[in-house]
Amino acid sequence: MLIDEGVILWFPGPKSYTGEDLAEFHVHGSRAVISALHSSISKIKNCRLAEPGEFTKIAFQNGKVNLLKAESIADLISSETEIQRKQAIKVMSGKSSSQFNSWRDKLLKILSHIEAKIDFPDEDLPSDILLEIRKTSEQVSKEIEKVLDDQRVGERIREGFKIAIVGPTNAGKSSLLNYLSKRDVAIVSEIAGTTRDVIETHLNLDGYPVVISDTAGIRESKNEIEKKGIKLAVKKAEDADLKLVIVDAKNVDFAGVLRDLVHKNAILVINKSDLLNGKLNKQIKNYDHVLVSVKNNLNLDQLISKIKNKLKNKFVSSENILITRERHRQNLEQCIAHLKNFKNKNKSEEFDKAAEDLRLATRQLGMIVGKVDVEEILGSIFNDFCIGK
Repeated sequence: MLIDEGVILWFPGPKSYTGEDLAEFHVHGSRAVISALHSSISKIKNCRLAEPGEFTKIAFQNGKVNLLKAESIADLISSETEIQRKQAIKVMSGKSSSQFNSWRDKLLKILSHIEAKIDFPDEDLPSDILLEIRKTSEQVSKEIEKVLDDQRVGERIREGFKIAIVGPTNAGKSSLLNYLSKRDVAIVSEIAGTTRDVIETHLNLDGYPVVISDTAGIRESKNEIEKKGIKLAVKKAEDADLKLVIVDAKNVDFAGVLRDLVHKNAILVINKSDLLNGKLNKQIKNYDHVLVSVKNNLNLDQLISKIKNKLKNKFVSSENILITRERHRQNLEQCIAHLKNFKNKNKSEEFDKAAEDLRLATRQLGMIVGKVDVEEILGSIFNDFCIGK
């Protein structure tokens, strides 16, 4: 029975995407056609639907891509903004992998020298090799520390710049979220305490990925559910890259928790300015603030401009970013810790213990790209030393 007219492409291994023999069916994309095709193929013995990410997983297992490239493929598929696409492409191109592998190769080389000293204890290592061991380990350590001092720009790009809208009840938080989202994401009501949970929405703000959170109004409450919502609101604000602390223009007393939140990485938003009678409290001038009226669409362009400037400042050095996931950061931090232990033990000439710290450091770098191979150490030993001469 004819299902559709299309094209079949055949990719023989090992030059296919996965490294195995691979066939692609190009058919018209209606649900009925796809469903009929799936149904027909499923009747063939040993045929099944692939698990999520299975093709890329097989490609990784067959050495077609390393772990970083596999991650970047997933990031490219889920990218929503141009800056996310560019970052994923940069990782796919291998720049990050080259740097991590370069550090790893340097550490493997000095590890091979120490392994040789352990295997042949009666032979003294030349002074130039001892100098190279010390110099290389310190150089790699400094370069990694520099990369770690990146203000987490890579993670911000991949996950989105986190903005939390916080403030007392009925200040206009949900209305502001709806305005920025250009749709009704949150329920707006005159009843205080309507928002109990954290509501998040992903936005593309002039090419920058943003995750905006609307939170429960901060006030004294005896309601257990509302109290939990307020606790979540404070936590979300503390973890955010930027806080929009929104208050009612008629009541700008934001003592306590709100005062603490407005001091760092925050914009004070004075809402309902259309109802303002008289001058604002002088203390407001001490904070980065903007007078708006969400209801009447007043000065919201000025608020968005302030937000954009905050974004630009955070993403200014994105070209040199190597870390795009928390996993990479943890591996590099562990690598630094092992290199510090290595330095201390190497000074006291505890070569066997120092070697283990160096092995652990190289393993952490290997884990980033998905490569941990003891045989590489052995290969480096025999390449660099003429044992037996």
